Order: sequence, then structure tokens, then C-alpha cells
Amino acid sequence: MSSIKLAQAKTSSLYGKDCLTLLDYTSEEILHLVEEGLQMKKFPIQSILSGKILAMIFEKSSTRTRVSFEAGMQQLGGNALFLSSQDLQIGRGESIADTAKVLSGYVDAIMIRTFEHEKVEELALHASVPVINGLTDTFHPCQALADLMTILQLKQTFKGTKVAYVGDGNNVAHSLLIACAKVGMDAVIAHPEGYGPDPSVMEKIAEICELTGAVITSTSNPEKAVHEADIVYSDVWTSMGQEKENEIRLTAFHAYQINAELMSGAKKDCHFLHCLPAHRGEEVTAEIIDGSHSAVFQQAENRLHVQKALLKELLIG
Repeated sequence: MSSIKLAQAKTSSLYGKDCLTLLDYTSEEILHLVEEGLQMKKFPIQSILSGKILAMIFEKSSTRTRVSFEAGMQQLGGNALFLSSQDLQIGRGESIADTAKVLSGYVDAIMIRTFEHEKVEELALHASVPVINGLTDTFHPCQALADLMTILQLKQTFKGTKVAYVGDGNNVAHSLLIACAKVGMDAVIAHPEGYGPDPSVMEKIAEICELTGAVITSTSNPEKAVHEADIVYSDVWTSMGQEKENEIRLTAFHAYQINAELMSGAKKDCHFLHCLPAHRGEEVTAEIIDGSHSAVFQQAENRLHVQKALLKELLIG
């Protein structure tokens, strides 16, 4: 879809809605958020969320998620509260339900970054304010929105653009493939046997593809995946909470490193993306992530802009 068509996409109000996974959003809603993100980048300082407060619960460490949400709320005239699980009663056994109900009386929205996706779902069930998934072990919707925004900036279109994700079929991969399917963009994921995306997630993606015409495939061959790709994407091989598997994973993913040889099979004008943080010398070489193909810092910045768009839509419509 061209940027011109994107601007003409039907606007669907997300006011008061949760953002747990992009599976819950329509293609039109996702396109609208991307367009809003582009506008936020042009006009970053506004006062539209004056008096609004975002509670940010962190059970996983963060750089981009914390700073982008906190800075975003300030740039829009609101405030953000950093809440470590160690500082909350939730860290001492208070229930998710009680925490959700209490916070709903204090703030206008809750963002949580945690492990089990079920915890986010329970929080949303009992909260009377919008809940945003800042990352779980299963999904990372805010990252995927930033990915779409970055791809559109780089390629000006989703139609005919091929995304190749090489690595672990993790939360980032799930949300990226969902996002691609929703906007009708083809994607392929290459992964070692036993490290692919969740089959239940892939089934839902296949259903979306039937509606949008996107082609989402999986392979164990990284060269096949990257062939003629417009975007090559990777993530760390060992995510938070998997540290005990690190040595096994380094061996399993050895042939899936993004390096000059692998990138030579992609299109000449391809771009490399990574959600960061990156481990140079593991999933990607320094030559690639720090080279001319890389757009990872543009991608990281776009977390700020597209999340501001999300906050605007959820809090004021």
C-alpha cells in the first residue's frame, strides 16, 4: 500500500481499547496508527494529553520501552509513572486483579512489560482503563507498529515489499508476522528446527492472509528466506528468561547469523532491521548493523512516535 493510499485509510477510533496484540486490531486501525505515527514525527511536541497519567509496570528490564513511553507522554503534555515490580505490592503477592482495579482509580492507562502474556490479559480484564502490552514472552505489538512505520519510510509501500526475518520464532517474530499479514505485506521467517513461531499464532496469521492476500511462510533455510528480500530482520538468539539456554542456542543458530555473505542474496537496496538490543558477532555482524544497510536506530526512534500515536488514540480517540 502506498503512502498516498495509507493516508486515505479509514479512520477507526481506538478510544478506550486495550493494546494486547495486533491480532485484536483491524488492518485499518493498524494503518491509521502508522499514519498517526508519521504525523507525530513531524509534530512531536503537543499538549493533547495534558492531565493524563500513564502507569508503567516493569517486570523485565528495558531501555527503549521505558524511555519512549515516558518521553512520549511528556511530549504530549501528560505524565508517566515508572513502577518496578519490586516497588509494587504485586511483587509481594498482591493479585493482578486488585492491582488493576487500584491503578484504574489513579491513572488513565497502564503499560506493562512482563513475562507471561496471560498476566497482561488478566490485567486488562480487571482494569477499567486501557492496558498496553509493552512486551510479553508471546507478543510485542508496539515494536511491530514501529517496524511497519520504519518499513513504510524506507520503501514507501507495503505492497510488493518482502520481509525476511532470520532467527528465533519469538515474541518479536510473532508480532512482526502478524503486522505484515494485517497490511498485506509478504514475509518469511527462517529458523532452526524446534525454534519456530508458535503454531497457534501461525494459524491465526494464515487466517489473516486469506483476507489481505499477504503470503507468510516459514523455512529452515536462511539463504532462501533472504533471497531478493527488501527488509532483513533479526533479533537476539537468547531472550530474557532464556539465559540458561544460551550455549545451546548459540550452537543451534550458528548458521543464521546476518552477515555480508547472507545479505548478498537480498536486494541491493535492502535494509537491515533489529529491535535491539543487539549482540554483535552473534545474530548479526558489526559490518551489517553498523553499515549502510542498517536502519536500526531510525527503527528504534520510531517506537517513540508510533507509541505516541497509540496513546493518543487510546486516551482521546
